[in-house]
Amino acid sequence: QVQLVESGGGLVQAGGSLRLSCVASGRTFSSYAMAWFRQAPGKEREFVAAISFGGRTTYYADSVKGRFTISRDNAKNTVYLQMNSLKPEDTAVYYCAAPGRPATMSTALREYDYWGQGTQVTVSS
Repeated sequence: QVQLVESGGGLVQAGGSLRLSCVASGRTFSSYAMAWFRQAPGKEREFVAAISFGGRTTYYADSVKGRFTISRDNAKNTVYLQMNSLKPEDTAVYYCAAPGRPATMSTALREYDYWGQGTQVTVSS
């Protein structure tokens, strides 16, 4: 069974930075793309960023492009989300997600079968 465990969330002032981590277990991490999503109170869960299995290809939501960076360390079974220039509207629970199929790299929620428990990010103004 695939397990994803996020960490690194917290409270930060606007303009600050945080780095989220997600450690995966239960299958060959390096064979699968990974993604981050977020969900703000009263809103639907939305795509943030995705990275290919080898790390060469990345996708970002327009709202975070230029501020967030997704990366991975396949030797550590870990995917990261470096968040800079944070804004109050980035406040949300951030989730790490993994697809069920190796070839999948998508911005669509439905393509991801495995989810972490989430980590809260709060940005104060």
